[in-house]
Amino acid sequence: MTGNDWQPYPVERARRYLEPGPVVLVSSAWAGQRNVMTLGWHTVMEFSPSLVGCMISAGNYSFELIRGAGECVINLPTLELLDAVVGVGNTSGAVVDKFERFGLSAEPAEAVAAPRIGECHAAFECRLAEDRLVADYNFFVWEIVRAWVKPVPERPRTVHYSGDGVFMVSGETVDRSVDFRPEMLP
Repeated sequence: MTGNDWQPYPVERARRYLEPGPVVLVSSAWAGQRNVMTLGWHTVMEFSPSLVGCMISAGNYSFELIRGAGECVINLPTLELLDAVVGVGNTSGAVVDKFERFGLSAEPAEAVAAPRIGECHAAFECRLAEDRLVADYNFFVWEIVRAWVKPVPERPRTVHYSGDGVFMVSGETVDRSVDFRPEMLP
């Protein structure tokens, strides 16, 4: 057997190779409560309006806050926040204030009640655009109504979850902008 031979792989572990993007921290606020959760199940769905889909398990404390408010902030942490990302993901907001526990700054957002996280590289304020898939799949479709990005670094080192407590770090940048043709965009 060589390294190029196909081998069967458990379908329930396919996300190790297909995880769509960087791990994010989703902050929420509703009915006098606030929370932050770690999320790796999201996908860009449309450019304009800017739509993002997220699977948020009904078992998470954040689910009811997010469902009730119909809004959230999707925050982009960098590698430097990995310990906080893991801690947030392994702690219940029903038991502890995760902002305090993990030293995260809850900054006021402009368009939604949920806070931005000051230590993150980017923050995307979102309002619920579609909830038809929530009941069956816990899948929310968000419209990004306000976006914030820190200019430095231009290409942050983000983390990507591959399962079983293992993360990959965004790596080398490959520039193919010379081949980019804007007329091909929708």
